[in-house]
Amino acid sequence: MKKILFFALLSWTISCKNEPKVIELEAVQVDSRIDIAIEINDIMTDTIRIRALDYANGDYWFSGSDGQYGRIEEATGHIEKFKVTLKEDQSIEFRSIATTELYTYLLSAGNPALIYKIAQSNNVVKLIYTEVEEGVFYDSMKFWNDQEGIAFGDPIEKCLSVLKTLDGGTTWKKVDCAHLPKFIEGEAAFAASNSNIAIYKDHVWLATGGAAARILHSTDRGSSWEEYATPIVAGGVMTGIYAIDFINEKRGVMIGGDWNKKADNLHNKAITSDGGKTWKLMDAKNGPGYCSDIIFIPETDGKELLAVGSEGIWWSGTEGVLWKKLTDIGFYTVRMVNSKEGYLAGRNKVSKFKLY
Repeated sequence: MKKILFFALLSWTISCKNEPKVIELEAVQVDSRIDIAIEINDIMTDTIRIRALDYANGDYWFSGSDGQYGRIEEATGHIEKFKVTLKEDQSIEFRSIATTELYTYLLSAGNPALIYKIAQSNNVVKLIYTEVEEGVFYDSMKFWNDQEGIAFGDPIEKCLSVLKTLDGGTTWKKVDCAHLPKFIEGEAAFAASNSNIAIYKDHVWLATGGAAARILHSTDRGSSWEEYATPIVAGGVMTGIYAIDFINEKRGVMIGGDWNKKADNLHNKAITSDGGKTWKLMDAKNGPGYCSDIIFIPETDGKELLAVGSEGIWWSGTEGVLWKKLTDIGFYTVRMVNSKEGYLAGRNKVSKFKLY
């Protein structure tokens, strides 16, 4: 996210269809693990920042700074690492990655915006999109399948950037500003973990930050949009929603906060049961402060959450009512495909972890 001057504090309370309701979660009875610990093993150390992870066909894929990306075979832990180099020897920052059955897509942050398509079968790399424009900065990317994908970025000329493809990246088209919710001055997004987009079937949710902390929601893969206010802190350059996750069309979770005040945990995490129209704040007494990523732990029916940030890792087995800090070791992003194991990525490292 770029640094921008803002004109109002807490402007998430304006220009939204649904004003945020600040409601504390009530204690709930859930069938979850009573307690939990974490075991972390570094499997790759490097000099790059890795902010994007994805999973497909038994492989975890990662991307980061200095044009580097790679694949981790889940079954064996074998790692392959690759690098994309521009002719001008300009460094590329890959903060977004998306995998499908056949391809891996990489999206760079900054100007120029570049999208590469990689055939997983032979690692042939093809540049499929270039956008050269002052202010261009994409934050995340997701694909529904081999053909349909969406990318989300900071505003250009009073409009948030939403980019779509329907043909596997052969052509890309920006969503017209007239079809998007009205832009709030100073609003943007964060490229912290490739997690401010969530998709489920035909649904897609986009999360914003800066002068506003909103959710933009589409039920038709980005053809039409609605906007929802949230109770997440906003109004500063580094405030807002950093990550969202949905397990179905109704149940979702978000986290973020103020990067400059990482300990603050009052208005930085919330949960929804109506597709994002309204959000309930999670308990601030024991929960994490600023985090860059959050996920529903697979195979737990939405009861267990894992939050990750530079200050450590937190687990909840009560849908965010109570939290336990598992470690002070910091990471940027996390992915899991079952309830026990997954991968973490951060500054100079990728690590495998196990919950037990």
